[in-house]
Order: sequence, then structure tokens, then C-alpha cells
Amino acid sequence: MLGYISYFILVPMVYIAFVTLIVGLVYKFYVIFRAPAPAGTGAIFPKRGSKVLGLIYDAMAVPNVYNKQKVFWFIIMVFHIAFFFLFLGHLELVDEFSFIQVIPHKIFLGGGVVGVILIITTLYFLFRRFGTPYREISIPEDFVILLVLFFCILFGSILHLAERYSDWGAVLRVDVNDYREWLQSMILLKPQLSYKITELSHYTILVLHVLFANIFLMMFPFSKMIHSVFTFLAHYRKRK
Repeated sequence: MLGYISYFILVPMVYIAFVTLIVGLVYKFYVIFRAPAPAGTGAIFPKRGSKVLGLIYDAMAVPNVYNKQKVFWFIIMVFHIAFFFLFLGHLELVDEFSFIQVIPHKIFLGGGVVGVILIITTLYFLFRRFGTPYREISIPEDFVILLVLFFCILFGSILHLAERYSDWGAVLRVDVNDYREWLQSMILLKPQLSYKITELSHYTILVLHVLFANIFLMMFPFSKMIHSVFTFLAHYRKRK
């Protein structure tokens, strides 16, 4: 029974999660572009700098947050930079990309620091919502998705740190090519889950990591985190 459940999480549920993510994003874009244009202008005056460069600066550097809450701005920047490196690490699990190996490293880049940073910053975002005035404007979904993200990162970090630093690393280790075989088979819609993955002692942690990742992907389009997708559109509106 547990074998069927774990297989469902690692194969069918991954497809379900990505389909839900894509359909949810398409739906959100449809709702926004079908909505009537708001009256007036959303521009912030005075308008400074190039429209394109200013748009990139506003979206990437979030100066409005910096001017009001410098500590929060620092946490946001650290979180997003770490998340970018996490994305690159997972990209390397799919295939080799020479541009990522400009700085030679074992997968993942950072040797576990990226995961630790994401755990700390995610906990900061979570506990921040318990304080005023954020508690009053939060809904249960805001806490749930942060918890889901936290456990996803936690179990992923346990996999990585145990393999890299534990005395049992050799036992826990899965060759990157085994991960690539599984992930590439998923992309080609011909899923193959190797026994080299399923019969190792880390398997339960991997299943939990993927489970929370699936849940996060399915929740993402319908949560407040969707702002990360529409940030450039929002800042474009302000500079229009």
C-alpha cells in the first residue's frame, strides 16, 4: 500500500501539480486581462529614469520596501536570491548546464547554505504574520502555504545535508544521473522510477519532499504568492 502511495506522489501527483499550476496561471492571466481597465492612472509621480530600466529596478530591487522596512527588504532579497540558486540546483538535476558550472561545484551550489537560508527566511515570513498588523490581514491560506513551503525546503535540505556531510553519506547518496533518468523520463511522459532511488534509506524523505513540493505548486496560483508572477505587470502599470 505504501509503495502505491509513494509512486502516486512521485509520478501521477507531479503531473497533477504541474497541470494545476499551469491552468491556474492561465486562469489568473485570463481574469486580469478580461477585467475592465481601472479609471485614472496607477502611475507614481514624479516619474524618474528610463521606463524599461526603471521597471526592472522597481521589480527587482523593491525600493519602496527598502525605504519603509530595511530589515524586511534585506530578508526579501536574501530569500529571492537563495530561491534563484535553489532553482538552478534543481535545473542541474534535470540535465547538465555548463553555464551553471562556471563555478565548479557539486550539486547543489552552496553546499547546503542555500537550504538553510531558505528555512530561516521562510520561518521569518511565517512568524511575521502572527504579529500586528499582518495578523489582521492574513487568512488561514497564508499560513498554510508558508508551512507547506517550509516542510518542502526542510525535507529537501535533510536529503542534501545528510548525503553531503553525514557519516552515512555514502549509504544515502544517489547518483545525480539516477535523478536525471527519473526527471527526464517524467518530462518525456515516459515515467521510470529506478530501484536505485526507491530502495535506498532516504526514500521516505524524498517522497515527503516531493509531496510538499506538489502541494505548493498546486496552491501557488491561488495564493498571495502569485504576486511574484505579476510584479512586472504591476510596476509597468505604475510607470505607464
